Amino acid sequence: MSNAVIVVEAPVTVAPARAPGRSVAWWGMVVTIMTEATIFAALISSYFFLRAASKQWPLGGIELPELRDSVIFSVVLWGSSAPLVWAERGIRRGRLGALRAGLLLSFLMGAAFIFHTVDDFQKLHFGWRDNAYGSIFYATVGLHAAHVVIGLLMSLVVQLKAWQGRFSAERHLTVEVYALYWHFVDAVWLFVFPAFILSPHIR
Repeated sequence: MSNAVIVVEAPVTVAPARAPGRSVAWWGMVVTIMTEATIFAALISSYFFLRAASKQWPLGGIELPELRDSVIFSVVLWGSSAPLVWAERGIRRGRLGALRAGLLLSFLMGAAFIFHTVDDFQKLHFGWRDNAYGSIFYATVGLHAAHVVIGLLMSLVVQLKAWQGRFSAERHLTVEVYALYWHFVDAVWLFVFPAFILSPHIR
């Protein structure tokens, strides 16, 4: 009688392939943007509700918002997305120089817009407590300005990492997440500017 040895191979567990998709950070920013967009939508809706219910707009004979410089700096803000797109495309190809230059140019354009907004607020002849128009104007335009400031602070962090060489063609998630936020800030102004700055001039 032969002594046969039976060898039983243990089953090999194969880890399932990770499904391709966006990162948690990317989706987190998307959810944040959706939440903030809802807030701005409510504010803009409130503005037009107040305007429809008022016989005079702006209320109390308040002077119309300044238009010429606001148009110029609005274009500057909207244009700040272009160098950021260039920066994103550059880092996808491993070009750190393009990333650094694009981030810096976008930052300077956003900073110029904020300086104009601060100057414009200082020249206003009404306060947020004067009437409903003043309240909704300061709340909405001021909230957008706060978002721009937050975006500029985020940009400084991303720029610091870029100059430290912490991004590459394979590793640049921070740039993508930041770019999402900045494009959102620009997009919101596409609705706030016509509603609060331009529409009062249209009779």
